[in-house]
Amino acid sequence: MICRGPDREVCGTQGAGRPFDTMSTFFDTLETRSADQRAAEQAAALQMRLAAVTVAPEGWRDDARGVRSAEDLVKLPVLRKSDLSGWQKQHPPFGGVAVSNVAHYFQSPGPIYEPGGISPDWWRMGRFLHASGIGASDIVQNCFSYHLVPAGLMFENGARAVGAAVLPAGTGQTELQVRASKDIGCTAYAGTPDYLKVILDKADEMGEALAITRAVVGGGALFPSLRQHYADRGITCRQCYATADLGNIAYETDALEGMVIDEGVIVEIVRPGTGDPVPHGEVGEVVVTSLNPDYPLIRFATGDMSAIMDGTSPCGRTNLRIKGWMGRADQTTKIKGMFVRPEQVAALVSHHDEVGRARVIASRDGEMDVMTVQIETRASNPKLYEGTILDTLKLRGKVELVPPGTLPNDGKVIEDLRSYE
Repeated sequence: MICRGPDREVCGTQGAGRPFDTMSTFFDTLETRSADQRAAEQAAALQMRLAAVTVAPEGWRDDARGVRSAEDLVKLPVLRKSDLSGWQKQHPPFGGVAVSNVAHYFQSPGPIYEPGGISPDWWRMGRFLHASGIGASDIVQNCFSYHLVPAGLMFENGARAVGAAVLPAGTGQTELQVRASKDIGCTAYAGTPDYLKVILDKADEMGEALAITRAVVGGGALFPSLRQHYADRGITCRQCYATADLGNIAYETDALEGMVIDEGVIVEIVRPGTGDPVPHGEVGEVVVTSLNPDYPLIRFATGDMSAIMDGTSPCGRTNLRIKGWMGRADQTTKIKGMFVRPEQVAALVSHHDEVGRARVIASRDGEMDVMTVQIETRASNPKLYEGTILDTLKLRGKVELVPPGTLPNDGKVIEDLRSYE
């Protein structure tokens, strides 16, 4: 759900007007809170956000009265981009929500409109830049777009938060980017993972040596081979997980063991097609509650897959970690001319107490689609499930019973093995 609030208390964000100590071991004390302190302070902020909800389905407020902690969020429905888009079409630009302190209006593909706030480091990117070693002595060549989408300003505000200067380069015009980077003496790069290589290759072609030694990237996968390529050139590259709606969600540190969850959000990993949290270590969809007082989002589904890691980061930050981006949750697939959706597979599982998980596999037999439903159960008779499969998936298919714990831990509930080449 979307809510607003006039309160300006700090919870997971840097206080307005307070300078950052870029020489400190950590960005601020929030990163090293105990689990109990973090839970208590986030629960207090959550209560304020829930009380300010302005757009919600019928019955939502009654359920919200029972939410006292992050663990209680499961009582509330998941908010999806399709819901947000529908509200915005009826009440542009922000779905009828009175968002606070708007300084910028952005349009992401969809279209979806997002606000940009006026308080320092509004998207909380400074924490990521600090963890990547960027500070007041750096000049950041910011190659994220400044056009309509918020990515450019997200990283610019993060750079300002740690005291760094910015070259607002945007995208394209690579030769000019090289010239500016050389003349200005840029020491850091912000942008998509692969565009830095384009700049470096152009610099080599022009016979120019750039001063970039650190890179902060997002908006795409940082493959190990590319990270190593940068390391071989003396560039430390770290990635974050952020969205236009939520700001920074999680980020890498020098420990390079997953991504530490940002202090300004609550992250749940849920079974695709449901709002039900999965155990730590199991792959599911990332659902985020933002505690931003200007534009909070309650249980906002990102559509991305990840998993919570056990333990804490060796870097000393104490928040939970996720494994990073592990694919998309929207696995809707057309089989025999009918769409099969993750929520239908979830309904199949919920019909039988003895069933742990299920997986629908689409394949071909000659020119015909084949649907196979794998079910984790201790039962031995496939006929027990044929009726439920027809009722929930609206299709008949082959049933394969497998022992509990057999299906891969990859978050998939629908797998398409058909070749489209």
